[in-house]
Amino acid sequence: MIPFHDYSSITTDDTLRETLQHGNCAYPFAYYLEDIMQFDFHCADWHWHHELEFLSVAKGTALCLVGEDKFELPEGCGLFVNSSVLHRYEATDTAIVPNILFAPSLLAPEKSLLYEKYVHPVITSSSPYQIFDPKIEWQHQILQILDTIYALQEDDDRKELHTVQYLLQLWDILSAHFERSSESGGFRRVNHRQARLQLMMQYIHDHYSEPITLEEIAAAAAISKSGALDIFQTGIHLPPVSYLIQYRLTRAAELLHTTEKTVSAIAKETGFSSAGYFCRKFKERYRISPQEYRKEKLGIE
Repeated sequence: MIPFHDYSSITTDDTLRETLQHGNCAYPFAYYLEDIMQFDFHCADWHWHHELEFLSVAKGTALCLVGEDKFELPEGCGLFVNSSVLHRYEATDTAIVPNILFAPSLLAPEKSLLYEKYVHPVITSSSPYQIFDPKIEWQHQILQILDTIYALQEDDDRKELHTVQYLLQLWDILSAHFERSSESGGFRRVNHRQARLQLMMQYIHDHYSEPITLEEIAAAAAISKSGALDIFQTGIHLPPVSYLIQYRLTRAAELLHTTEKTVSAIAKETGFSSAGYFCRKFKERYRISPQEYRKEKLGIE
């Protein structure tokens, strides 16, 4: 049986692109069996990747933030996340989520007739995702195919060949129903906003230990303060300053379990004005004190 994915967090570069390689050049496909609750702070944080992603909720409920939308995905349902779309998953209880990621070129070589006719229109559409509801026939078919693909990864000696066969079946159904609106220019607008969001996030990542103003964050993307507020709110459902605080807390959490620095030193290093304010914000967000978090991560009774 495939073991549970044992990563505790999503690792990204400064643009929030996930740095983990899914599969390899010879076979760009990966399967994971994950419990979102096992991620640090019960969250697979904001990230994107060029690979296409399909997942199902085998147990529990996943809170999904994809593109500009936020929704709950209950047990039995599934999700397709399009290429290069910013997304995040959260859970408040056990949420078992088998999922696959693969390069679009696994379906057909780029610039081939099959790619240009059936793959390119979907990945360049303005639609960032598709939910699969088992009560809808064509979506139920996709969920069944996904279950078959998951099972193949565990005990099929010819799994690569059979996986691609089922991926093509899945894509045939999806592409026939997926909203194609690349001609409307919507995809370019979505990516333009995402690019500005990533520029501002990168600025925060580079300067989080310093005092930062909303004006400086907005200037990183050459937009107004109101424009920055709008892009953050629609993009990740948070104001820029709230995201800055969350990022500081994330960096502080990493220092708590990877170094022996004092709480006061970590608070200062991650841009908080005082240790007391840092501790209050940490507990407010994670419902545990920095000291308790450190003991928990280090296995100290």
